[in-house]
Amino acid sequence: MFPLKDDIPSRRFPIVNYSLIVLNFLVFFFELSLGRNLQLFIAHYGFVPIRFTVGLERGFPLETLFLPVLTSMFLHGGWFHIIGNMWFLYIFGDNVEDRLGHLHYLFFYIASGFFAVFLQYIFNPYSSIPLIGASGAIAGVLGAYMVFYPYARVLTLLVIFIFIDIVYLPAFLYLFLWFFIQFINGTTMAFLPHQGGVAWWAHIGGFSFGVVWGLIMRVFKKEEVSIIHVMRPW
Repeated sequence: MFPLKDDIPSRRFPIVNYSLIVLNFLVFFFELSLGRNLQLFIAHYGFVPIRFTVGLERGFPLETLFLPVLTSMFLHGGWFHIIGNMWFLYIFGDNVEDRLGHLHYLFFYIASGFFAVFLQYIFNPYSSIPLIGASGAIAGVLGAYMVFYPYARVLTLLVIFIFIDIVYLPAFLYLFLWFFIQFINGTTMAFLPHQGGVAWWAHIGGFSFGVVWGLIMRVFKKEEVSIIHVMRPW
């Protein structure tokens, strides 16, 4: 299921969301310029679970331990990785920024990324594979979007074997199915001795964080779920 667009217009220009997208691409272009030094760069600025574990045991300075958590959010492993992540951020991030406000959204995005990284870390604290990518933080954005705009409609490219169609899905259904896929893959892969590829538990952690944050904001601000689309056919 690939999202093409949603039907919620932004009321304010999403300067933070666009800035995050631009920054991610700038870092990626810098990665492309590194050539043979790329792997060393990723090993240094990506989050390596075993390095964090050893650092905790040996009492390394906190900035040494936590800086790679932040920098790892802006590293990507290839064109498909960054384009997929940035497209999801483009589709869903503007509305969450609209609801939270600019600075609040930036803090929320980074906090989602931190929570995502550490949930992934809990499941494999001795992995030597660098954890990179914005997907954990973006998963937080998806979770908050589901809370704030459950009745929005997401125009979706739906591919099931040879069946291809473009359909509107309610946001809560689209995002629930997305989360369900992450959960199934995460529980399947969690206890394998060697894990690589997709950090499923980072997605699960980020999304869960976003849902909880969104619910807290609704209670704190005494907001109701937007029902602007509830009477419109899906």
